[in-house]
Amino acid sequence: LDPIQYNLLFERFLNPERVSMPDFDIDFCQANRDRVIDYVKQRYGRDAVSQIATFGTMAAKAALRDVGRVLGMSYGHVDSIAKLVPAPPGKTVTLAPLPDKPDLGLIYARKEAPELNQREAVEEEVAELLALATQVEGLVRNVGMHAGGVLIAPGRITDFCPLYQQPGSDAAVSQFDKDDVEAIGLVKFDFLGLATLTILELAKEFIVARHPQHAGFSYERVPFDDPAVYRLFANGQTEAVFQFESRGMIGMLRDAKPSKLEDLIALNALYRPGPMESIPSFCARKHGREPITYPHPLLEDLLRETYGVIVYQEHVMQGAQILAGFSLGSADLLRRAMGKKKPEEMAKQRELFRRGAAGNGVDEAKADEVFDLMEKFAGYGFNKSHAAAYVVLAYHTAWLKVHFPAEFYAANMSIEIDDTDKLKALIDDAKQFGVTFELPDVNRGGYRFEPVDDKRVRYGLGAVKGTGQGAIEAIVAAREGRGGGAAGATSGAFRSLFDFCARVDRQRVNKRAVEALIKAGAFDALHAERAPVSSASAQGSSSVDAEGAWARASLLASVGLAFDWADTQEVNQSQGGLFDSADSHAASTHEPPLVAAEPLGIRERLAFEKAALGFYHSGHLFELYAAEVRRIAKRAIADVVESREPLLLAGVVTDLRLVNNQRGRVAIFRLDDMSERIEAVVNDDVLEAVRELLREDELLVVQGRVQPDRFAGGLRLNVLQAWDLAGARARFGRWLEVSVNGAAPPARDLIRQWPVRRVAGEQGSTSLGLPVRLRIERSEAQALLDLGDEGRFWPSDDALSRWKAVAHDGRAAIVYE
Repeated sequence: LDPIQYNLLFERFLNPERVSMPDFDIDFCQANRDRVIDYVKQRYGRDAVSQIATFGTMAAKAALRDVGRVLGMSYGHVDSIAKLVPAPPGKTVTLAPLPDKPDLGLIYARKEAPELNQREAVEEEVAELLALATQVEGLVRNVGMHAGGVLIAPGRITDFCPLYQQPGSDAAVSQFDKDDVEAIGLVKFDFLGLATLTILELAKEFIVARHPQHAGFSYERVPFDDPAVYRLFANGQTEAVFQFESRGMIGMLRDAKPSKLEDLIALNALYRPGPMESIPSFCARKHGREPITYPHPLLEDLLRETYGVIVYQEHVMQGAQILAGFSLGSADLLRRAMGKKKPEEMAKQRELFRRGAAGNGVDEAKADEVFDLMEKFAGYGFNKSHAAAYVVLAYHTAWLKVHFPAEFYAANMSIEIDDTDKLKALIDDAKQFGVTFELPDVNRGGYRFEPVDDKRVRYGLGAVKGTGQGAIEAIVAAREGRGGGAAGATSGAFRSLFDFCARVDRQRVNKRAVEALIKAGAFDALHAERAPVSSASAQGSSSVDAEGAWARASLLASVGLAFDWADTQEVNQSQGGLFDSADSHAASTHEPPLVAAEPLGIRERLAFEKAALGFYHSGHLFELYAAEVRRIAKRAIADVVESREPLLLAGVVTDLRLVNNQRGRVAIFRLDDMSERIEAVVNDDVLEAVRELLREDELLVVQGRVQPDRFAGGLRLNVLQAWDLAGARARFGRWLEVSVNGAAPPARDLIRQWPVRRVAGEQGSTSLGLPVRLRIERSEAQALLDLGDEGRFWPSDDALSRWKAVAHDGRAAIVYE
């Protein structure tokens, strides 16, 4: 990025008037960060380079647990006390008693959790535990190594600070932490590993490998004026685009509709605590909804690119230079003084600013007005150079997403291979761009995700849970003729499960890994048409899905047999005799048939996929119910907006967990209807009534209010009532219409077998069931016979199947409207 073109100031980093050392924060590709540190050690000498120590201290909870262990108290007893201590993220909690003048930067556990004081007063053990834990709180517990900090000294580093070497490690670290290191005058470099750089490098490899015409591809030659890229930003389609993928960022992009790199730099700097309040004004000014004004006419050229809004720390520096004649070095000192807000220093700087502004014809009142405005932004303004560097990476990732989507998703998913939530989000996002994913396949897949063509990605076998990189590398080696076992030298595609087991190194690919690959569908192509099933199971189905279901069931049942057969082949090969006949050898190498097994149902097959991949890939459980459920809950989750009125939604329960908070026991889960997922919360007062319905991978119909999620962004559903599918049928169905023609159905028996149920509701417990109406058809007339209130039944799947079995031509259906 050209610093002159984008007005990036070197003086913000280093200038002759700066009194403290600058920060060197440099991001590298994750895979090559260690190479950089090794290079620095070789270049400057190992005795001049070290990494920096960190000192882990005892926080409140850790102090309680450590002291309790030393005192010999039971784990459960100590844990019950430790769990009372709040743990808000980013806050420091103390066990100390609340003083007369509390420190506003601390959270006092005894104040937030009064039960601590109550137990301390009545339990001697708890009083002793709290007293000792309070004394050790804050003491150093362990020595670690800073994630990215590296020291480079002008000579031997031991001339400046002592070193420490952890047992079993060959790397020395300073005995001073990062603050002490700076205090003695050493320069600290932060060499950080950034996943986005690794993604860009991996995508580049994919592009060069698949597109010979782009053999010399380089990001440095990507133009920064591509309209398609800015359309992507303006539409908020920025999933996996560096620094622009949060919900808040997406909303801001859709409002701002950036059209140039300067817009993206400004938005990146503004989307932070403090500057956020200027975002609406920035967007309104850009699109003419608000007039563009400047603090002073002399600042117009400086602030033109941000529509008159002070955004960056550099704006404060250059504003002082233009308006008051400061040098950029002095302006940097002014910016730092404004950030620290020391009254005596601010008074001195204000007077200097007034004097300089007067020299440019600016009166004192206007100078003070501009100074106050600059002071406000100096406290939380962002460094433009940082924002610009981030935006270059953001632009490059967005450019890849537009022009090489298969490479973009393959690279991102390869880096996020262990994060199933992120993989699911990327797969969902890829659908918007027409990118599809092949099922895992042992004959074609490698460890990473790989682009197949412009709109297709091969699923990475490394993303299958229960495999591991070693197992996948062994599978690829076997395909290349570098396997183990009796047929390890054979190369090419695997012909069957038995051939696979005979060729792979079974020390690295165990039964558990093979079963996980089968569940993920990685063997479907090998046995799709050959899996044996019982004649009853085979009737009436020849679809690909059915074949896949049959294959997976038989394959799972045959894993043990395949491993035993492969072991036998290996033994026979090593024991071959001089006089063995060719026929006997052929007989011994003949593969047995797969074990016959009942085919997997759709629910079971998808459950296996979720266990292996972390989510449903070839389908979705909601598909089983969608046609009926959409007659009950018509609104898709993707169409939900904030509402004070209760909404009726339906979906499959995922990520269910029960937690304790100040309001009691709470259930939190995600409701997924294929269109979108929403986080749902069941509070303590509702939980007891619906507890039995909350099960992972089960359909749930819920009524609740949709409100903004203040913590994670987006929306959250507060559940008021919930029903399973049978309960929803009984609650929202009008009646079951059963066609009869000639013979009366055994209605009394069916109603007795599936009686109505007592269900807790807003008005207390009520009986819930679905009425039945018999449709009688004759050539001269038709009639509906209502069986009345006593004729209601519980409409479970089994009950409905039975009604259909006794109905004329199987015609029995629930009427909803």
